[in-house]
Amino acid sequence: MTRIPDDDRDIMERAIYLPMVLIILNRDRLVVENSPFKLKKPYLELIEETIKEIQRELAEVKQYMKKNKLQVLETERDDAFTMYLFIYKGYEENHNYFIPRIRNKVQELMEAYLLKKHSSR
Repeated sequence: MTRIPDDDRDIMERAIYLPMVLIILNRDRLVVENSPFKLKKPYLELIEETIKEIQRELAEVKQYMKKNKLQVLETERDDAFTMYLFIYKGYEENHNYFIPRIRNKVQELMEAYLLKKHSSR
């Protein structure tokens, strides 16, 4: 049983997922820059604005974690799972994440950020 409240665990998981989303968006930006699209600018602007928003949110997550003495450390990785050590106000818990679950969550976050950007225009 976990001692970490759901809200804090969600923030700690965002500290795992958001950097992955940034990595993917930065790679995608390079692909668009080097692609034969006739009009690259709209795609690049969408990706860059999304990156900025995620960076702002990640900074908030890190600030919250520091203020509340929370840490997330990757401890192990194999073909199917990644294990993270969650440190919550001095307590340590190991959490195993199925890699396809991580991938699906990152994809879900990307879709949410990109569709939010698209719908706000």
